[in-house]
Amino acid sequence: MTDSAQIPTSRLAPFRIDPKFDTRVWGYQDLRPWFDRVAVDGQPLGEVWLTGDMCMVATGPNAGKRLDTLFAEARDGKGPNPLLGPAAQTPESPLLIKVLFAKEKLSVQVHPDDKMAQKYGNPRGKTECWYALAADPEAKVAVGLKPGVTLEQVKDEIRAGTLESSLNALPVVAGEVIFVDAGTVHAIWPGSVLLETQQNCDLTYRMYDYGRPRELHIEKSLEATKLVTRAGKVAPTVLADRTILIDAEYFRVERIPLTGSRSSESLLSKDKQAPGLAYLFAAGGAGRIVGREFAPVDLPPRGIVAVPASSPAFTVEVMGLPEATLDLIRITPSWQ
Repeated sequence: MTDSAQIPTSRLAPFRIDPKFDTRVWGYQDLRPWFDRVAVDGQPLGEVWLTGDMCMVATGPNAGKRLDTLFAEARDGKGPNPLLGPAAQTPESPLLIKVLFAKEKLSVQVHPDDKMAQKYGNPRGKTECWYALAADPEAKVAVGLKPGVTLEQVKDEIRAGTLESSLNALPVVAGEVIFVDAGTVHAIWPGSVLLETQQNCDLTYRMYDYGRPRELHIEKSLEATKLVTRAGKVAPTVLADRTILIDAEYFRVERIPLTGSRSSESLLSKDKQAPGLAYLFAAGGAGRIVGREFAPVDLPPRGIVAVPASSPAFTVEVMGLPEATLDLIRITPSWQ
């Protein structure tokens, strides 16, 4: 492996990313057993960023670098981008992946699409999806407005504090995926643990926040709102070796249960031939990534490993007792 300043000239091996724990007023004081993390100074933890720009590379020759720095070095080098591959539609980190822990209701909010985001000087909007890692029997989210609701009605209900009555509530069931395209009015309510995959953007316009003393963005949220969107539950596609949970315009999320071991070649999607970046998330169980050209990389429970486009061949081994399994979630940008 060459020095990190010369990243684009050679293969880039898989590497683990350290999560970043973000405080949120609606979060928990203790994220165990999901993550070995408790709140500091009473500030609740609500989001665990797995691939954010400020997350740190944890393994390999680039350990200690911020993820955005690594992408910038790959972008500025000569030759094909070793992280993203030749088919990449953006030179930047394309996806932001989080785990959300809502003890209380999040704000009612909406995200802009690419066009609106660029109007206000941002590179992209925010389309996202939620994969339910766990859910209580009464867990719900709000996705979209009920049929017939108008923007004037939304304005009136924001002022009256009755906006929830116009939201489309959906039950959350573990293992299901909910798609939330940009422009969808939505809210996350307590009772579920969600793996969120989204465009690498954190633009959020709050419509209503239950009286919390946080800034609202009513005018921009109304501008961003689309009365009818494609948001809702997504039916999975079950294949012989994996389940495609969602294949949308910005991301593809697959569930690949493992026992024993599996080669990197077998992880590739048969209908997506272009080599490119992939993220491997351990939703349950633990694994290890081994290859001849790099040191082994551990994949602990709820850990995430980036597999660059230029990665050498490797094997994912399930760790633990002989009957142990690894519930692997593979996430890729949509161009692959």
